[in-house]
Amino acid sequence: MSSARPAKLGQWLTHIEQQHPQSIAMGLERVREVAARMQLGQPGKRSIVVGGTNGKGSTVAFIESIARAAGWKVGAYTSPHLLAYNERVRIDGADVDDATLVAGFNAVEDARGDTPLTYFEYGTLCALWVFAQAQLDLAVLEVGLGGRLDAVNLIDADVSVITTVDIDHADWLGTDREAIGEEKAGILRGWKPVILGEIDPPSSVLRRAYVLGANAIRFGSDFFAEPIDAERWRWRDVSFRIELPQPALWAPIQRNNAATAIAALRALDKPVPRAAWAQGVAGAAIDGRLQRFQRKGVEVLVDVGHNPQAAAALAAALKSQPVAGRTLAVYAALADKDAEGVVQALQAQVDGWFLAGLDGARGQSAAQLQQRLQQTPAASASLSKDVATALNAALAQAAEGDRVLLFGSFHTVADALPLLRSAG
Repeated sequence: MSSARPAKLGQWLTHIEQQHPQSIAMGLERVREVAARMQLGQPGKRSIVVGGTNGKGSTVAFIESIARAAGWKVGAYTSPHLLAYNERVRIDGADVDDATLVAGFNAVEDARGDTPLTYFEYGTLCALWVFAQAQLDLAVLEVGLGGRLDAVNLIDADVSVITTVDIDHADWLGTDREAIGEEKAGILRGWKPVILGEIDPPSSVLRRAYVLGANAIRFGSDFFAEPIDAERWRWRDVSFRIELPQPALWAPIQRNNAATAIAALRALDKPVPRAAWAQGVAGAAIDGRLQRFQRKGVEVLVDVGHNPQAAAALAAALKSQPVAGRTLAVYAALADKDAEGVVQALQAQVDGWFLAGLDGARGQSAAQLQQRLQQTPAASASLSKDVATALNAALAQAAEGDRVLLFGSFHTVADALPLLRSAG
């Protein structure tokens, strides 16, 4: 091993950020070549690939939780992370340790030669190598960006999932749902099931399934999530029905995500004990998805939602559980997001706005964000240089019975979580 090679995980992450001139470089040729040299086959006895615009991380969490409740050995690969890179690679519900990731990055480096890889491509190959060593019953892999040209699409999954399709990453994927759906549908495989997590998926997705002979299983058409009461709901298809507890992930949209996860596991055609469905739905947890904190009688909700579709789901969640007082929103967004569409989707549920700046190449200041929101109620928002300052400003104005919603991106939530956790 070269003496110049990194020894610690932090050093590796710095190293892999510098190995490709672009942070995103779509295409599978380079990563497929390195995977072949690494002799990477299937990452588990069975595999599920999860793509879509919103709900991917939550759907992975439900699949993982149910499969673990069934007694399976499960690996999950997700992105991005909030606080530590290790969050991206989990085995049996636990983040893998630094040493395992370092071994994986060494395996990638041994194989890549002069082939340049992006940060995400390095990480994907590392995760696949880690999973291959672990002898998994099930590997669940979240697509990073799009689908067709994403590194996760190396894997010929037993089941593909497309949660939802909406406008996001338009510079890379297209400016309408049909174009974006075509990119997402790149993860479909011939004669394999694809689970579609929305009632009205783009026709480009359905057309791709038809051309490939992939069995499209659609929410609201082939399987259903029906509320029973405040505590229970029913999942059903033509041959199976079960009553389930409401997810601990409490937003109304999470029931759809849980239903999509159940459909994906049923499509694997591997028996799941009946009790595991309920245990897995109730036990699924993931940070940054309407995560709750309490601060002196004020409820603080934290969410990574960053596009209009996610904001509409947030609005539905707030409406479903009203508070006695006001709802104050702390919003920080990356510069390439549809901030106006996000605020418009939420404005009926928010009584006051606080805007914060985000650092980094894709970040923007609070003033820049405000400029883009001149035609919205957030035009008169309080401005702060960073998320922590904006959160403290909102909490200073909040009274007992009020609610503070902090949202806008993974970066926004990552900046807030340490502050909220240290304060209990």
